[in-house]
Formats: sequence, C-alpha cells, structure tokens
Amino acid sequence: MKNYYVYILSNPSGTLYTGMTNNLERRLFEHKNGLFKGFTAKYKIFRLVYFEISNDAKVAIAREKQIKGWLRSKKLKLIKTINPKFEDLSRDWTKT
Repeated sequence: MKNYYVYILSNPSGTLYTGMTNNLERRLFEHKNGLFKGFTAKYKIFRLVYFEISNDAKVAIAREKQIKGWLRSKKLKLIKTINPKFEDLSRDWTKT
C-alpha cells in the first residue's frame, strides 16, 4: 500500500507552503537542496512543520487543495495542533 503525504513547510520568517507527495523524505531533500526552482527555493522554505498521511491519492490531493484554500490563521492553528513550537519535524531524518 502506498502512502501519500500532505505537508506544510515554513521558513524562519514564517512563510508557509503546502504540498503533496508520495515520498516525503525525497521531496524534502529536493526542497532543501533547491532542486525545485520557484517559491520554496526563492524564500528558502525548508522546515517541515506539519504533515498528514493518507493511503488514497485522491484524498490527499483534495486535502492539499482544502488547506491551500484556508486563511493563514487557520493553517497556523492546524500546525499548532501537532507542532506548537514550529520545530522542523524532519531535522533528524537526513543530513541534508
């Protein structure tokens, strides 16, 4: 069974980015190493502050779209439910 991840990244200034992937560790490596040119590279958004796991790609895509449509305040409230200090949840995963 394959897992799909909806995730939120942040940077020191608090900018948020929401995404979805089927390989969270690989995707974080790509973000942290600037392999995607664009928003996350430009604003250095690499800190994983929230993620959810689903075994259904359609559910994960719908959830990503739902979260992207929320106001910032609602996203912050969601993050604080599992990560009140906004720590990097991936800090011990790899040496990137």
